[in-house]
Amino acid sequence: MSQKLFSLNSDLRQLREAGYHVQVIGAFLVMREVPYVNAQKCVRKGTLVTSLDLAGDHTRKPENHVIHWDGEYPCKANGVPLNEIRHVSQHFDFGHGLTAEHGFSSKPGPQGYPDYFAKMSTYATILSGPAAVLQPGISPKIFRTPDETEMDSVFNYIDTASDRAGIGKLSEKLEGEIVSIIGTGGTGSYIIDLVSKTPVREIRLFDADEFLQHNAFRAPGAPLLEELRNAPLKVDYFKSIYERMHRNIIVHPVRLNDSNLSLINGTTFAFVCMDAGEEKKAIIQKLESLSISFIDVGMGLELVNGSLGGILRVTTSTKDKREHVHSGRISFAGGGEKDIYASNIQVADLNALNAALAVIKWKKLKGFYRDLENEHHCTYTTDGNMLLNEDLKC
Repeated sequence: MSQKLFSLNSDLRQLREAGYHVQVIGAFLVMREVPYVNAQKCVRKGTLVTSLDLAGDHTRKPENHVIHWDGEYPCKANGVPLNEIRHVSQHFDFGHGLTAEHGFSSKPGPQGYPDYFAKMSTYATILSGPAAVLQPGISPKIFRTPDETEMDSVFNYIDTASDRAGIGKLSEKLEGEIVSIIGTGGTGSYIIDLVSKTPVREIRLFDADEFLQHNAFRAPGAPLLEELRNAPLKVDYFKSIYERMHRNIIVHPVRLNDSNLSLINGTTFAFVCMDAGEEKKAIIQKLESLSISFIDVGMGLELVNGSLGGILRVTTSTKDKREHVHSGRISFAGGGEKDIYASNIQVADLNALNAALAVIKWKKLKGFYRDLENEHHCTYTTDGNMLLNEDLKC
């Protein structure tokens, strides 16, 4: 992706042609080996880091004029700090191996910088000028052959949201996961939507059913009428949408049972989004035997006196706490999806909420979110708007 960005965007290409050592790492534009003077009047080299505003694979006008600096605080040739550009001094960890110790602010005018060549070259000139006084001929224009080693990414375009918010380091905690989503109707479909926006290594979808018209009304997005006429398999339908963003979506158009549970092998985390029954029991036993943590979601709604009410459930099972699963938290009774007499009222907004609660809990387990209670069973009751945590891990 980074090579493509330099070939498609004149401002980035111009930086390299001018001799600057620049790279795109994550959603940041990085300029390395920028000479500067420290407080001891010694010439050193540091790194400029700025967020990269993109429209797909094309750069936009930089949204702001500030920039980050990895190095000592820069000074004039006499060792006096360059306070004219001082903005903030603190440690920043952007992920991707990028850190910074200071932030600078040098606004060129009310319109800001027109492009990234102007922004990066301006800061490079400000910092390197004093160094050239002490060491004539030194320059940030080193004309080094750029390292074109591409960082493997699961996304088809750069995740500017995480880096823009400064949470790129947190997102790295999710990178190694191979997530299986077992059941892609209703709540499962919204879990796909949320997980596909994370840098997990692989997303596996399990479901043998077709995506039919009623599914369209409790799934994210809006299918075309022609798509509904074709009655695609759910896993194929969702892959066709989310592979636009995430490269590693693997589909298994099967109903998991004793004959094919080996398909779960290699999973590091699973979301179980299916009705009660013997198949579900076998799946959970398989996950436990492989020491795989999982979250099982459920929803029970009733139509009483002209309105709906009920409870959403998110039950978590980890290698450190599983006994509650077999003490009534997850029901295995019933005929599963084949039970034509089972009440199965579901509504898109509650499917979305159930999915969000499940994904939030998964991210807590990974250390992305703070978790003070370590609950392994959570329920949301609609009529009282009550969220209750139980089965806490001491």
